[in-house]
Amino acid sequence: MNNYETKYGKLLMRKSGDLMKSITVDAIRKDFPYLQEHYKNKQICYLDNAATTQKPQQVIDALTNYYQYANGGPHRGAHYFSMKSTEIYESTRQKVADFIGAKSQDEIVFTRGATEGLNLLAYSYGLEELKEGDEILLSIMEHHSNLCNWQYVAEKTKAKLVFIGLDENRHLDMEDFRQKLNQNTKLLSITAASNVTGEMPKVKEMIQLAKKVNPEITTVIDGSQWIPHHPGNIVDIDADFLVFSGHKMCAAMGIGVLYGKKERLNSLKPFHYGGDMIEYVDKYESTFLDAPHRFEAGTQNVGGVASLAAAIDYIQQIGFDFIKNQEKKLMDYAYDEMSKMDEIEIYSVPGDHRSPALSFNFKEVHPHDVATILNEQGIAIRSGHHCAQPLHRYLDCNFSCRVSFGFYNTIEEVDYFLEHLDDVKKVFQIGIR
Repeated sequence: MNNYETKYGKLLMRKSGDLMKSITVDAIRKDFPYLQEHYKNKQICYLDNAATTQKPQQVIDALTNYYQYANGGPHRGAHYFSMKSTEIYESTRQKVADFIGAKSQDEIVFTRGATEGLNLLAYSYGLEELKEGDEILLSIMEHHSNLCNWQYVAEKTKAKLVFIGLDENRHLDMEDFRQKLNQNTKLLSITAASNVTGEMPKVKEMIQLAKKVNPEITTVIDGSQWIPHHPGNIVDIDADFLVFSGHKMCAAMGIGVLYGKKERLNSLKPFHYGGDMIEYVDKYESTFLDAPHRFEAGTQNVGGVASLAAAIDYIQQIGFDFIKNQEKKLMDYAYDEMSKMDEIEIYSVPGDHRSPALSFNFKEVHPHDVATILNEQGIAIRSGHHCAQPLHRYLDCNFSCRVSFGFYNTIEEVDYFLEHLDDVKKVFQIGIR
């Protein structure tokens, strides 16, 4: 009954072994089936990695092999399939804890994604503990999933939303942050990397400053655009909570992580109620398990968890040094070349300390038109407000185009993208008068 181990384990070892012999972009790209595909007879050029990454064959195999050889209800049976499912689920919890530097696997809660993790905190912490007169401190850069939930909490509790602005280079304004911190600041919830500007705030410094002003403050990091690109040590950063999504780091959709300090998680009420999170149930009252299980009601997404384990293995085998260097090279090159184009306005931050997300607009063309024209050449970019409408209005625009790079992208793909920006100019006769 070890088909899962033999079919999945040997396959992963063989493929990762090949990769480890030669860490090059060409070697990595062989693992991604999408790179072999075409759209309208054009080679696909996928530059929308901030929305979701493509999946290497190792991750696809992990998901498939789980359902073929290990599918069972976790925590609920004495038979092989249930035990194997539980083993995969719980061993991945430890893998995630090691990946982000958590003290214990009990600090890792599996969710459907970062959005669910942030909503869990809004309901289990925000609605329960915040009150009128308290302040919730956010940045103007926040994704809607780290904004709308706190708007709801503020509406229900009468707490006050306070926003940190940006400086002239679109970096988070640390002086504005210092001025807005006070004894009433009960929550700091901040992105570690903007999905629009690529800004990466100094979250460790911000948390240290916040705890000096109010030692009782709760701190939350949205790591959705950060964890896939940088090795994190959550103990060193000292945030109370961290969320991120698997699908932005090569895992399947529908799986995410909420990290919380153990004592903080155990102080929260459950978010969902049902099976697998209870200690004792009577007709009129129930008691619940400690974290993390009290937040994992129902049958969990073990296939997604298996894919997350494979994604972490894959990323670690490549190494964050390679990932950061490759993505920085792509980002710097694209940024520098596009900065020379008078008809384009760039919103991403300058400098070395940024995530590989480059947002821009043609001054006379709607982003959806730009994306549609590029799509005809097999180039996939994002267009719209990127779930960050307040930030776009702060930047004096309503929407933008965005290219975002992954470690499997190449300079040749960037050149192909830059070349076909000319198609937009031709269609709209930009520069032709």
